[in-house]
This record gives sequence, C-alpha cells and structure tokens, in this order.
Amino acid sequence: MNLQTMTGVMFTVALLFAVTAWGQNMLDKVDLASPNMAESEMTRAEVLEVLNTATSNPIDLSDKRLSGLDLSEVDFKGADLRWTRLNNTNLEGANLSGVNLDSAWLIGANLEHADLTRASLFSTQVQRANLKNATFDNARIVANMSNSDLRGASFRGANMSADMKNQSMGLTGTVMKSVEATGAIFDGANMSHTNAEFANFSGSQLNNTNLSDAKLGGADFSGATVEGLILINADVDATKLLQLKGKSGIVGMDQTRRTSRAITD
Repeated sequence: MNLQTMTGVMFTVALLFAVTAWGQNMLDKVDLASPNMAESEMTRAEVLEVLNTATSNPIDLSDKRLSGLDLSEVDFKGADLRWTRLNNTNLEGANLSGVNLDSAWLIGANLEHADLTRASLFSTQVQRANLKNATFDNARIVANMSNSDLRGASFRGANMSADMKNQSMGLTGTVMKSVEATGAIFDGANMSHTNAEFANFSGSQLNNTNLSDAKLGGADFSGATVEGLILINADVDATKLLQLKGKSGIVGMDQTRRTSRAITD
C-alpha cells in the first residue's frame, strides 16, 4: 500500500468512526463539501477504462474519490468499491450486482433502477439518496439510509439485520429513519433491530419480513401486505397499522412494545 492510499484509508476510517454511532446525528460534523468528499479524482472515461482493462478480480476501485460523476448505466462487474466516495454521483441504471460497497459514501447519490443484487453495504452511508426502483435482493446491508427515497425498490431476501459482533463500535443495524418506501418490496428480508422511525411503508410488501426488535415509532404501514410479518419486541409507538393486508398472519403482534400506542383499525 503506497503512502497516498494509506492516507486515504486512514482518512476514511477516521470519518467512519465519527458516524458509526447510528443513534446520533454525527453527519453534520463531516465536511461533505471538502475535496475528499465532494470531488472526483477520475473521469467517467477513466473509470470505464479501469473496468474494461483491469486484470484483477474483483476489479479494485476501493478508496477512490468518485463523487459527483455521471456513472449511469456503468457495469461495475462485481468491483471492489470499499471506502469509495460516491456522494451525489449519478449511478442510475448501474450494474452494482455483487459489488462490495462496505464503508462507502453515497450521500445524495442517484441509484434509481440500479441493480445491487447480492451487494454488500456494511457500514455504508446512503442518506438522502434516490433509490427508487433499485434492486437490493439478497444484499447484505448494515447501512444508514435515512431520508432516502426507496419507492418501488426491492429488498427481497436482503439481510438488513444488526451485526451483533461489532457492538463495541456502536453499530446496531440498518437505519431507515424517515425513508419514503411506499410500494417497496421487503418480502423475506431480515430487518431485525432496524431503526425505521417515521418511515413510510404504506402500500409496501412485507410478507415474511422479520422486524423483531425494530424501532418503528411513527412509521406508517397503512395498506401494506404483511402475511407472516414478524414484530416480536418491536416498538410500535404511534405506528400506523391501518388496513393491513394479511394482518391475521402477523407473528408477535401481542409481544410488541408500547402496543397500546399503535394506531390500528
């Protein structure tokens, strides 16, 4: 590892330590306008050249500054994008299937219609992003997706549960505070310990989804399809559970916390 790469990794690790405590809003302490977070060290043509000529497998694009680029429709061929900064990058329609995005930054990125099937997003920052109609099927996700647009996105079979081995870092699980997820598909997803306070899941599909131990205060599930949904020990304070489809199949509704404060039919 050369000095420049080592410096970049150290910078990224330092930033990650500043934001891994999901329960606190530490993002405002990171200068997203700094060159490290807002500028790109490569052009679209240079990225494509690396993808098309690299002999390594996976293709190494880790710890690169690619913020603000137009990388729409690019096939990343399972590349290594760990620690890469992709803030405000246009990745619409990109093929990110199987890509490693651990510890990457995608603040404000456009991932509409992108394919992230089986991708890894561990300790990844995806706030205020456009994820409409993106595919995260069978992905491993422990990310902060707060305030992002998930309308029509698919998370079938995704593992979004907490990583219990890293609690010393304050990493408790995926955060989906205030996401817009109307019409999204979470069938078979493991979302235990997820913080989805004030999220809008109205009209979404949550069949056989595991939301045990999740924080769902103020979330809206109105009109959602919930056959086999698991809510054991979930916090449903002021949660809207109206006109649910298949609600007789919910598992653990009698074991939720603050159940009396839920808004039900």
